[in-house]
Amino acid sequence: MTVPLSVRVKVRTNPYDYMLTDTELTDLLAALGRARAESIQRHHEAPGPRGHYKRDCMAFILLDPTAPTWLPDPRAVLAALTIGADGPRFLANAAAKAAGHRRLGRNYGEAVLVDPHLCGTGGFRHGHSAEVRGLIVGASSQTTDQDLYEAGRLATDFIDAIARHHLAWETRTGPGYWVGTEPPQATLDMISFFPED
Repeated sequence: MTVPLSVRVKVRTNPYDYMLTDTELTDLLAALGRARAESIQRHHEAPGPRGHYKRDCMAFILLDPTAPTWLPDPRAVLAALTIGADGPRFLANAAAKAAGHRRLGRNYGEAVLVDPHLCGTGGFRHGHSAEVRGLIVGASSQTTDQDLYEAGRLATDFIDAIARHHLAWETRTGPGYWVGTEPPQATLDMISFFPED
């Protein structure tokens, strides 16, 4: 019997605390990580449509799709996820791909392969990142195409799960104008110059 690969998750920021506690978000990501772990293990043990995965581990960095663009990359991390015992070794690679994607506004692998002038000193030299409907995910440890596939699947699964939770929240709370109870202070600051009279 094959032993399932370990999955570790650490949430850095929770932009969905109106509907998910930090523990619930961690649990959701862990469940999605287990699905990726099954895929990684399956492809590691026997070649599949994506070929043979040479490692039974991976690392993922998910960026917060709600983060403002001016926020520094370290503060724009939503979560880190590792699969397998050797997964943490690839976290820096995954982070570099995600940060490069965020900076360039496109798949970091394009810069690596076609536009190396965009990478610069300290830039990572391998691999693709994925962006699905505004969510950027960097992944690392397999071939570039396998990393891209697994990052894309994790992003898609995460977005689908958040949509299901949001719909349940809307059903519970009923109609309204704000995600939460009132306008955030930053929104009020944007109109504070306008006279009330």
